[in-house]
Amino acid sequence: MTEPKSARRAPAAANDHADAGPGIEGLGVFYLGRSLDTETGRPGPPLLVDARRFTTHAVCVGMTGSGKTGLLVGLVEEAAIDGIPTLIVDPKGDLANILLTFPDLAPESFRPWLEEDAARRDGITMDELAARTARRWREGLESSGQSVERIGRLRAAVDMAVYTPGSRSGRPLALLQSLDPPEGDDDPESRRDRIDSLVSAILALAGIDAEPGRSREHVLLASIVDALWRSGQRIDFATLVRAIPAPPLERVGFLDLENFYPAGERFQLASRLNTVAAAPGFEAWLQGEPLDVDRLLWTPAGRPRVSVISIAHLSDMQRMAFVTLLTGQVVSWMRAQGGTSSLKALFLMDEVFGYMPPTANPPSKGPLLTLLKQARAFGLGVVLATQNPVDLDYKGLSNAGTWFLGRLQTARDKARVLDGLEGAASSAGRGFDRGRLDRLLSGLEQRMFLMHSVHEEAETVFQTRWTLSYLRGPLLREEIRRLTASAPGIVAPGIGRAPLERPLVEPVEAEMDRSGGLALGAGRPLLPPGVREVFLAPRSGAPLTPDGLLRYQPTILGRARVRYAKASARIEVDRELICIAPATDQLGEAAWDQGEVLPEAPQVEMGPPPGHVRPVARLPGRSARLWHAGDVAQGAPRSDVADHGVACPNARRRVSARGDGGGVPRSYRPAGAGVARRRARPRAGTLRHPSGESR
Repeated sequence: MTEPKSARRAPAAANDHADAGPGIEGLGVFYLGRSLDTETGRPGPPLLVDARRFTTHAVCVGMTGSGKTGLLVGLVEEAAIDGIPTLIVDPKGDLANILLTFPDLAPESFRPWLEEDAARRDGITMDELAARTARRWREGLESSGQSVERIGRLRAAVDMAVYTPGSRSGRPLALLQSLDPPEGDDDPESRRDRIDSLVSAILALAGIDAEPGRSREHVLLASIVDALWRSGQRIDFATLVRAIPAPPLERVGFLDLENFYPAGERFQLASRLNTVAAAPGFEAWLQGEPLDVDRLLWTPAGRPRVSVISIAHLSDMQRMAFVTLLTGQVVSWMRAQGGTSSLKALFLMDEVFGYMPPTANPPSKGPLLTLLKQARAFGLGVVLATQNPVDLDYKGLSNAGTWFLGRLQTARDKARVLDGLEGAASSAGRGFDRGRLDRLLSGLEQRMFLMHSVHEEAETVFQTRWTLSYLRGPLLREEIRRLTASAPGIVAPGIGRAPLERPLVEPVEAEMDRSGGLALGAGRPLLPPGVREVFLAPRSGAPLTPDGLLRYQPTILGRARVRYAKASARIEVDRELICIAPATDQLGEAAWDQGEVLPEAPQVEMGPPPGHVRPVARLPGRSARLWHAGDVAQGAPRSDVADHGVACPNARRRVSARGDGGGVPRSYRPAGAGVARRRARPRAGTLRHPSGESR
């Protein structure tokens, strides 16, 4: 274990900052540190930056150990003291340190966050290390002209929370619980951006590289979501997956649906997304607080909030999905705000490399560029940070008005940063002294940054101030859990929004009874191409389950037309037969042995009535494999609607004038099995001549 960052950096001499205090508390100005004389290196006056300048956004670049985390934490602290909320995306776990604020600076407050290895390495006890750390923090604040009371002001000004999507270590976020459109949003552009980010996030979660507007997968899902939204239907992830094989569309663009995306390929796409839903832990993406930007920036009482969203525990695909979804939500929220020239809120993302590269177009790049180009008019400041400047799209970052540049690791990194600054200066119509900036960057040390701003005539070199928060270093999930449970005003995991009544998916083995029959607890099956799903209308007197609800049973509904004609006998009969049979392991004609011929077509509905959730029984054994096209092992998502009556996965409607068994599902008719007419005729009664003579 390494020693915390705070223990490795020594505070400046106390007399260097003795005069910094009186001028740092102005309203609407951020105290970031102390300017330095570039010739002598001696400290100058405090660096105070007008808060409104961050509406033109900022970029922070620096290698590991440059002090980048301290600068970002200090910036958020300044905004919080002024009552400005901040939404932070934290890929490493460093920025959650902002919750480690101890107004009394007591040693016992620091002790739980210290490392035993550090004490052992220095040959002291943990209590001695805690006392030394508390003393160092007090001296560091005094050396930067800050009083201890400033920590109390920070704590009183804002609410603080750590969110952990896909985990219950911090406050969970329900990212995919609801895919409904934003209420009261009729702006077509905002609606399109919301759909694009939502679909991009879902496809990224499944590991599908899909470019918005150009990928077939993206266009298909975006069209389905748009159609469902326009119909007024409330949708969730399960509804979207089930809609892919049979979309509520006839054509996409100018092409028929089958020509644009054939049924077989749509079923494969649905199966891939269904696999994501069946994976262990997926229910964590559906539980917790809703992904609401307003709630992330302000409490229900209107108090500003600093929300740190830690994604260090997620995989690369999950991180990309989350960042895409979140930035898309921020864009939608931004466009719903009124215009202002003041700084209303901050959006800060650390380690942005990979999310806005210069040559590729990941799904996160579009909404990030939109924020950089448009957020200024709505009072939203964007701050992006990275230690890998080579992997940034500097054309997009030319919209940033302020650059904080720390120590860089290689000459290539420095050249890349200078190229970006030159491009930004050219766009603003300003001169650019590349040689001077090269020399300044080469002379930077730890905690020293060069500030390049379009609002200033010359660059400023400064040393960052001491943070009010204890910079512990990256926090582990267990530490975030402990921090969340102990922080004032924070709801511990498991408190607040109730979890789902039952998991989204269950193991297939648990859903089959010993006799091989249908078992309770399964989800609605994902049907293969060509099989349509309908539901029998509720009827009175149906038996109830022990919990007082009705449940659905998978059933095959077959329809055939039987025609018998004999000219010499003047017989010509054309009759439609409707058969209903339970879904069993029997195939071909044997599937109808337990069937029943109905006197007329039953009344069916496109979905079950709304109400309480009750699982749909699963298709058994071989039938399940056929209906699921080999994907039954992954399970199926639960229905989010009530069960009243009997569910019938309806067979493909194929009407034949010859009675060739067109109403029997192909899955249950092996080649050469004959026709359904020979099975259906005995149950249909004797055909009669119009004169009444039996034939």
